[in-house]
Amino acid sequence: MRLLHTSDWHLGRSFHGVGLLGAQARYVDHLVEVVRAESVDAVLVSGDVYDRALPSPDTMALLSQTLERVVDTGAQVVLSSGNHDSAVRLGFASGLLERAGVHVRTSVADVGRPVLLGDVAVHPLPYLEPLLVADALGVEERSHRAVLGAAMDRVRADAYRRGGRTVVMAHAFVSGAESSESERDISVGGVAVVPADVFAGVDYAALGHLHGRQQVAERVRYSGSPLAMSFGEHRQRKGGLLVDLSGGSADVTPVDAPVERPLAVLRGTLESLLIDPRHVAAERAWVQVTLTDPVRPLGAMERLRRRFPHTLELRFEPEGASVPLRPYSTRVSALSEVDVCCDFLGHVRSGRVADDDERALLREAVESARVARGLSDDEGVARDRSGVSGAA
Repeated sequence: MRLLHTSDWHLGRSFHGVGLLGAQARYVDHLVEVVRAESVDAVLVSGDVYDRALPSPDTMALLSQTLERVVDTGAQVVLSSGNHDSAVRLGFASGLLERAGVHVRTSVADVGRPVLLGDVAVHPLPYLEPLLVADALGVEERSHRAVLGAAMDRVRADAYRRGGRTVVMAHAFVSGAESSESERDISVGGVAVVPADVFAGVDYAALGHLHGRQQVAERVRYSGSPLAMSFGEHRQRKGGLLVDLSGGSADVTPVDAPVERPLAVLRGTLESLLIDPRHVAAERAWVQVTLTDPVRPLGAMERLRRRFPHTLELRFEPEGASVPLRPYSTRVSALSEVDVCCDFLGHVRSGRVADDDERALLREAVESARVARGLSDDEGVARDRSGVSGAA
């Protein structure tokens, strides 16, 4: 059995104001060619198929065409919802699609019900929002570790009854993995992190959510996103993973996706960047520039774009200035939402910081607001909490 493990397509996303739909369509061309050339039996998409809960008509059309083209090669498709997806919208007509070889799983009710591909049982676990699914999964603790652990208990129970090989798809943040700035937090206070051993007992765990391709345990891997979503990903190699299941082993081969336009991250004074021959390759890349001039140069973006026409982001971190400029957005950029709230509370109370009880209350409020935003994007979930939320 040969699988193509992908995730985090984020169809419809923009990159610093530049729409990526054209680049994503060309990635689909690559995907279909890989499926055909490598005789792939099934394409796995482990969450975040769309970038937002309300995708545009063009974005939805691209997904529809993609599914048709993959199925036309003779392969099947297995998709699970991520924290960016609307579980209700992505799961629409899933029963009908399953008859065509497109298996979409977005509901907690489907946890433990595998997609059978020959003698391989694939368990697509949707993104599980702890506050919404803990009761349905029979757990008291409202954490990702608890709900994912309960879901995996169902997977292992099915594997024990059925025998054969088992693959699980999950959208989660596994401890030990490396994140990047483009992934939205899925909870507050560290309760999002799950240990790799939660996936013990399966032949392969095809993970989504983190955008960098990486291995976190012997049979637990992230495929990463097919396109870069932030400049923090400029060193990552994008694409998917070919997974060959043979006997008790899972042989994994990286498959690099075509690069629409490379990324470059430059730092230095304006004059040095404009003349440095080492930056020739950046002239065709999307560029992030951090200027270190003691005084902000006039017309910096215009001058940079004469050499680097695809400069998208300009930062200013002066070196040698007597008083470094640190706007509020910079000061709080590394803080969590709870820390920002506590910082503000201390500011308006003349330095009296939040105590433990106040911090716990703020954490609860932030988490409740995050879940409420997801529910407002996913019509129907607020009335029927048996599903899973496309959290914002």
